[in-house]
Amino acid sequence: MPMLEVSDVHTYYGNIHALNGISISVEKGEIVTLIGGNGAGKTTTLRSIVGLLKPRQGHIVLDGEDLTQYKTHEIVNKGVAMVPEGRGIFARLTVTENLDMGAYSRKDQKGIQQDLDRVYTIFPRLKERRTQVGGTLSGGEQQMLAIGRALMTHPRLMLLDEPSMGLAPLLVESIFETIRSINKEGTTVLLVEQNALMALSIADRGYVVQTGRIVLQDKAAALRKNEMVRKAYLGEE
Repeated sequence: MPMLEVSDVHTYYGNIHALNGISISVEKGEIVTLIGGNGAGKTTTLRSIVGLLKPRQGHIVLDGEDLTQYKTHEIVNKGVAMVPEGRGIFARLTVTENLDMGAYSRKDQKGIQQDLDRVYTIFPRLKERRTQVGGTLSGGEQQMLAIGRALMTHPRLMLLDEPSMGLAPLLVESIFETIRSINKEGTTVLLVEQNALMALSIADRGYVVQTGRIVLQDKAAALRKNEMVRKAYLGEE
């Protein structure tokens, strides 16, 4: 049974039918990516999984349990963390305070300290800047902080929405290497990313989303070779 199974999900923004029967699955230990153009429904899919949007139809099942009955904070407590598009850090709080917010619902002080040490090991820059206010960090540092805050929830499944947005190419490579490392340590990853080539380079499998529907799915290596994907999303002629 897949760790995450999204089945025939229909999600609306008011009267706008944003997801029109999306179905995807993610196995434990995988990196799965959703690629597609702006407005295709990728972010809406993540927001539906974590409960920020409530589907009108369909099921979102994590390890056999339907998540659609729960509120967002309850879904986070079940092991799902989201790194939102635009990072969404608390600009007026310090790095340490931002990370503390990731663990706000936890009571296991020893585990919290272990995860904080892990975040500072993955991102030494954050440790150097732990007393600095989040809003004064660079874009790359803010992305590190957003991922670090998600790790402080001790997730089994991490949802990442456009982690490369606005970052210089060298930082993009670093962030994706970090995602790969986090996955190797045992966190399953569902990744939304405009940089399809980079996403497919670290993913096990991928789905192509168009107008709220899945139009193609395959192993990442096969998608990189697919003619439609190469023309539409990899910038090749």
